[in-house]
Amino acid sequence: MVIGSGFGGLAAAVRLLARGYRVRVLEALDTPGGRARVFARGDFQFDAGPTVITAPYLFDELFACLGKRREDYVEFLPVDPFYRCKFDDGESFDYVGDDERLLGEIERLSPKDVDGYRKLVRHAERIFDIGYTELADQPFSRLSDMLRIVPDLTRLSAYRSVYSLVERYIKDDRLRQVLTFEPLLVGGNPMRVPGIYLLIHWLERKWGVHFAKGGTGALVQALIRLIEESGAELEVNAPVDEILVKNGSARGVRLADGRELTADIVVANADPTLVYTQMIDPRALSFGRAARAKNKRQSMSLFVGYFGTNKTFEDTRHHTILLGPRYQGLLADIFDRRTLADDFSLYLHRPAATDRSMAPEGHDAFYVLSPVPNQKSGISWGEVSERYFDAILGELEERELPGLRQSIVTKFSVDPRYFEEDLRSKDGAAFGLEPVLHQSAYFRYQNACPDVMGLYFVGANTHPGAGLPGVLCSAKVLEHVLPPFGAAHTAAQGAA
Repeated sequence: MVIGSGFGGLAAAVRLLARGYRVRVLEALDTPGGRARVFARGDFQFDAGPTVITAPYLFDELFACLGKRREDYVEFLPVDPFYRCKFDDGESFDYVGDDERLLGEIERLSPKDVDGYRKLVRHAERIFDIGYTELADQPFSRLSDMLRIVPDLTRLSAYRSVYSLVERYIKDDRLRQVLTFEPLLVGGNPMRVPGIYLLIHWLERKWGVHFAKGGTGALVQALIRLIEESGAELEVNAPVDEILVKNGSARGVRLADGRELTADIVVANADPTLVYTQMIDPRALSFGRAARAKNKRQSMSLFVGYFGTNKTFEDTRHHTILLGPRYQGLLADIFDRRTLADDFSLYLHRPAATDRSMAPEGHDAFYVLSPVPNQKSGISWGEVSERYFDAILGELEERELPGLRQSIVTKFSVDPRYFEEDLRSKDGAAFGLEPVLHQSAYFRYQNACPDVMGLYFVGANTHPGAGLPGVLCSAKVLEHVLPPFGAAHTAAQGAA
């Protein structure tokens, strides 16, 4: 039984099927995909969440698990540039995959930083070799698993923040922003996220940035087709109220409509904080488990505005980062002071730049993302959401999309309430647990529940963390922690 049809749940379903399990996927919402669901508004289709594919081989592996080729289900398109970054001073920077072009961009913006960047990227590669190649798909269920990598990470200064590592090599403030914003894509504050997350930079350089033709929704549908062809069942509008536990083993689930479904194992692609505090009988958990879950630090949230226009904006790239007048100050507002700032740093997604089918003929479709404090801020989004969206549209019109407001034919938005209420994420966190050192690897939620046999976790909250590569690797970890096929049924029968 898999709870949730986000990428973590679908990847888990694939790997369970490959091991011989019969699989049923339960989705609480009326459409599959979780954070990667699709919003339909008239002739427009908007990908709700993740849009950046940086390790395409992980999807190739999933299809290969069931003897299929990913290319026969969905096409990946290269994105160039990876990102266009625009600064408050009017200057811009194209972050591209080609090394020569990238060094040319760095030399144009800050000639004194070319050599420093070469050193930085070598450092990122060394961190990648340890933090990703060796560890991303390995379980960290014991403290000894963590301790054995400490010498390597210490040698690479991976315990320091991403920003502090970058500023060691790069002197230009604008380049520092370009080379440190990536942790925000997994819910981390660059000022304190551990330097191991510098591996994201090398991951992008190694495999590039891609987009699924037809959008992220097409990738979700490809995975659903894959698992259904292999015998899995997917049920939407099926929220799970309780994970049933008997004699220390997961035995199935109780749905909100009262149905009880039995299973030999349960894989939760749900927020483990929610699972431990609301979905399991407390008597089945070790002392303090639920209390510790409640006290974990959650990532920031997001305000996401979606809009379609009756004209195209051909000068706008696929991924645009609009950096505001403040960087460190804005991050402090979001993560520490938990206040809603008047200025922005924005991510703008224009998929039609890569795939013209992502908007109706003669139109364009966008989403704009603004990092905001999570629900611990106490911000009354019902009162400020519309005004905040309007201010963002004004910023976009001034800096990137001239004539925007008069061209909009459809628009809507989601804010931290959506993440808290619809996606059932603690404090409305957009990326689950904040990736700080004391919530990474062994200290993150484990992929196998320590208290309940046959209960497993995948997704952004578990090891190795958020972002598509992290979520897909969390399902890959199941290969190491799941019992052999048949053993789970024997254990479950014993629990009965």
